[in-house]
Amino acid sequence: MRVRYAPANAKLSRLEARLGVSVYSFDMLSGVTCPGAKDCKSWAEVQNDGSRRIVDGKHTVFRCFSASQEAQYSNVFDFREENTQAALGLAASSPMKCASALVAALPDDAAVVRLHVAGDFKLLNYFDAWLEVCNRRPDMRFYAYTKMLPFWAKRRDVIPSNLALTASRGGRWDSLIDEYGFRESVVVYSEQQAADLGLEIDHDDHHAYSLTGGSFALLIHGTQPPGSEAGKAVRALRGKGSYNRKATA
Repeated sequence: MRVRYAPANAKLSRLEARLGVSVYSFDMLSGVTCPGAKDCKSWAEVQNDGSRRIVDGKHTVFRCFSASQEAQYSNVFDFREENTQAALGLAASSPMKCASALVAALPDDAAVVRLHVAGDFKLLNYFDAWLEVCNRRPDMRFYAYTKMLPFWAKRRDVIPSNLALTASRGGRWDSLIDEYGFRESVVVYSEQQAADLGLEIDHDDHHAYSLTGGSFALLIHGTQPPGSEAGKAVRALRGKGSYNRKATA
């Protein structure tokens, strides 16, 4: 198996237009690679007949949009499953081997890489592999949202200068956001909620891409559980903010 990068989705295409460079993402399976997830914990579960269904965690408040993609689209699930097995398998053996594979697979025109439109840093060895990738490619910018805050805290003194990390609030270790003063993103149900929190809404990932910016908000999006408050918020947001821009996270 080999690791592969995905071209920019709709949201990252807007970041490409803003920056004037090529943006890619490295994605793995949602939920199953996200041990820090809580509020957004969802995953695509393969059934006996080979079909897939979306499963929510016991603490899920809003559903992970990328897990819904994996439940719906076989090509998306298969692509991310292969990356998951390849990357985590290599990392479990050696962070350096994993880093070498990730560097070798980088597209020639890649200037920016978002780590995990889907997935997260499941293993510390895997997190370390990405730190090594960043160190080997100082000419590139890497950025990631993460709920694996213990890894960030453990390596906070050696985070490469070309890696922008954002703590994704709503996980098992949110207390570390305040303890270490990590920049964070907060999912909101309305533009007014973001304003009440004093946060700008990131519509094209430029806040997350920035190495120096502060915390920000993300509008709820994606397919949500029937009858949920998150689902009601998604319907109310149609035609507004990120939705007017046909955003995907």
